[in-house]
Amino acid sequence: MKKIVSCSSVAALLAVAVSPAFAQSSVTLYGLVDTAIRYQTNAAPNGKDLIGMTVGPETNSRWGLKGTEDLGGGLSAVFHLESQFDAFNGKLSSPNELFGRQAYVGLSSDKAGSVTFGRQYSPLYDTMGDVFDPLTVGDYWQDSWMWNGIGPYLEVNNSVKYKATFNGLTIDAIYGFGNNAGSVGLGSTYGVELTYAVGPASLDTGFQQTSVSTAEGSLTTGAKINMVHVSGAYQVTPAIRLLAGWLHAQDQSGTTDANMQQAGAPTLPGASPNRIDDTLYVGANWQATRPLLFTFAGYYGHARNAELLDGALGSGINYSATVLAEYSFTKRTEVYATVDFARGNGAFAADYPGTTNTNTGDVDKIGRTNNVGAAIGLRTMF
Repeated sequence: MKKIVSCSSVAALLAVAVSPAFAQSSVTLYGLVDTAIRYQTNAAPNGKDLIGMTVGPETNSRWGLKGTEDLGGGLSAVFHLESQFDAFNGKLSSPNELFGRQAYVGLSSDKAGSVTFGRQYSPLYDTMGDVFDPLTVGDYWQDSWMWNGIGPYLEVNNSVKYKATFNGLTIDAIYGFGNNAGSVGLGSTYGVELTYAVGPASLDTGFQQTSVSTAEGSLTTGAKINMVHVSGAYQVTPAIRLLAGWLHAQDQSGTTDANMQQAGAPTLPGASPNRIDDTLYVGANWQATRPLLFTFAGYYGHARNAELLDGALGSGINYSATVLAEYSFTKRTEVYATVDFARGNGAFAADYPGTTNTNTGDVDKIGRTNNVGAAIGLRTMF
């Protein structure tokens, strides 16, 4: 009997001794599932309308794992894996990318900030998606067209990222290795964001440059895409927040012209070697009641040296407006409804679904250069 009691006592002591070590580590499984039914005018060649199931206006369905281990002295090891999928068909949003959103490991310090390594969001995506873009870098073309040209470069492979906050100033910087033998700069990305928060106001400015290889569609090896912006947010009352900003992009790679187009748009004959886009945006969030949140967003863009359908280079204007209403049943589950409108001219006219050439059967003519859309959906998080 004494042996049994003694063994039990030793086991209990060991359990007490090792329990703090386990308490210092954690792994979290999380995610969200978001699906909407959307109606859209002029969504297909020849001006046909479309109704179908799709992603939500702001968030894609995703799941992820993130963890931390306390190393002592305010230092922790961290990791993050995140995968994106389409709930309406169960497929990965990007084929062959299991953790296409994020996949990184690093160290985090209470005092000095964090350094992480892997596939990560660019600082521009961090700040605009989390704070300054009213629609958090939206999903529908009508909500996110200012990002479509540069969107492929907002998630950075092979990157080292540093982020820290000191007295209200947040520094978010990244360098992505190109991993190209014999050329250190080819395929690389670097960027930095500076965000200062004081009282109800937040101001942000940032820059990003990506060197695009011909394998990624660039007209010339190592052509640059540069982005610079200034943004601001102001919490007028606990229920109302105002947002505004300006985004400038210069693309010497020739990829923006095609990336800007909606599905069903006519094929452009070439690409601009020096397209310049300036986009202004304004927005507001209004917590009308505890469960009901409204978001209002407007975007106005001007393109120069952009590819026209006849192969010449010219300018164009595009603008859009969106109203989004979200009703939360709980902290994790909500329903929403959104309506949006977009119109373009000049170089932007070729970004809308075109019309079919009766002689060739190809979609190579400009169609109706506007869209009206509406969607209802359900989002739940875990």
